[in-house]
Amino acid sequence: MTPLDQLFLDRAFELAARGIGSTAPNPAVGSVIVRDGHITGEGYHHRAGDPHAEVNALAEAGDARGATVYVTLEPCNHVGRTPACSRGLIDAGVARVVVGMRDPNPKTNGGGIDALRQAGIAVDVVDDPRAHQLIEPFAYAVTHERPFVALKLAMSLDGRITSRPGVQEWITSEEERLYVRDLRIAYDAVMVGAGTVRVDDPQLTVRPPSHRLRPFKRVIACETDTVPEGSRVFAATEDYAATIVLAPSGARERFANLRDVADVVFVGNQNSSQLDLREAMNALREQGVQSVLCEGGPTLGARLIAAGVVDRFYWAIAPVFLTAPNAVPVLAGADLATLGRRLRFDHIDMVGCDVVISGLFDV
Repeated sequence: MTPLDQLFLDRAFELAARGIGSTAPNPAVGSVIVRDGHITGEGYHHRAGDPHAEVNALAEAGDARGATVYVTLEPCNHVGRTPACSRGLIDAGVARVVVGMRDPNPKTNGGGIDALRQAGIAVDVVDDPRAHQLIEPFAYAVTHERPFVALKLAMSLDGRITSRPGVQEWITSEEERLYVRDLRIAYDAVMVGAGTVRVDDPQLTVRPPSHRLRPFKRVIACETDTVPEGSRVFAATEDYAATIVLAPSGARERFANLRDVADVVFVGNQNSSQLDLREAMNALREQGVQSVLCEGGPTLGARLIAAGVVDRFYWAIAPVFLTAPNAVPVLAGADLATLGRRLRFDHIDMVGCDVVISGLFDV
């Protein structure tokens, strides 16, 4: 990789980011075509079913014979709703392809690179960490039956979320709340527990609205008690799919009031009274949800961790203490002592006056 290679690959990553939130179930991908040291074509994948990044870049470039192509992800080698990108690059007569990372999709996974090399095209695979971050939810979901799950929680320095139960109390800054709204854009769905809906009555939207080509989905995890059908999360909103309510199959009558305002998905066998979160996540995948950002309260957050279905975490820490006797802990209602999974930090950000630590649960 020369400095110019790095510069052009950087541009491909910038282009790919434009598709975040719109391309699922496909990954976000960007591509740049360079000839004689000058960019002649650029493109990114806009949404599933539309041309891929390389095709858009080739269309803009016109004649790409002898050119170098920079692409954030290995060109696909299978025919789906669109032709194979590796075939398109071969037919275009490009001389070299610089790839951000191999495609984790078993349908490709090295096949595109092999096809290019067999056609006499030089291929350099960079294995850039940004490429992995860009498609993190896709890389998980394409090889698993459930969605990629991220958990976002906010707490005081002493590990509390409110000074007493049942009240809405902002402890983080306005900048942190805007950060979370932007974070939602990268996920197919945002999920909270029923308690959060009853106390906060959130809309779970992105404000200001993001021009995203794939409708947002909002999800409520319910178990013992229903939520008011007049809650703001059920309001019909442009560019938002019907809100999904996850509930145990043994409690159909309890949630009958929500059938007219939401897509109620019952989980488990007909006698189940508790919501099995593993099965619930699998049910979301069947609903076309590939990634979920959970902003649930302490009970839902703890139970998701205990169930072993949290992949990434975002932990916001506000510079305050909540020392009241009835202050609510950030996690509650589940035994995490025998979790057996370690956490690994990979980002620390200052957001307003708060600190957001993010990372992964190691398998």
